[in-house]
Amino acid sequence: MTDLYELIRNVPDFPRPGIQFKDITPLLRHPAGLALAVELLANPFRGRNIDIVVGAESRGFIFGTALAQALSAGFVPIRKPKKLPADKVSITYDLEYGTDTLEIHRDAIRAGEKCLLVDDLLATGGTMEACCGLVEKLGGQILGIAVLIELQFLNARNKFNRYEMHSVLKY
Repeated sequence: MTDLYELIRNVPDFPRPGIQFKDITPLLRHPAGLALAVELLANPFRGRNIDIVVGAESRGFIFGTALAQALSAGFVPIRKPKKLPADKVSITYDLEYGTDTLEIHRDAIRAGEKCLLVDDLLATGGTMEACCGLVEKLGGQILGIAVLIELQFLNARNKFNRYEMHSVLKY
């Protein structure tokens, strides 16, 4: 069996000194590793009648579309500003140094649709909080959050106690 931990490259001091960046590109280029990662992300949510998988730009797109296919669901992207062409809803959230904004098409999720949010990594949780806010603003029902990597020492999971949280790799 493929050890997914071996397919994650640690890049010291990126994007700034003191950060140990978890690079998923070796996993993405490894066919068995990628397939296993998608299966492990999808398995807890099989049979849950997920309508929509939601992924944030950009690495959430990679796993989000694969999960949508595995779960026979649709996929909805959450994008950075000025990337979506139709009527949209936006949310601005705090980062460690400054703010950022994410957007979703206003008609992307219908009230009551069962949604699974996915991303490659959960660090401080700011991006995922913003994504949850957008989905709920549109009336979506969040059935869970799935991430490939969780940086447990940052305790972001505590921000999501009201949702089912699933992470494959924990550091």
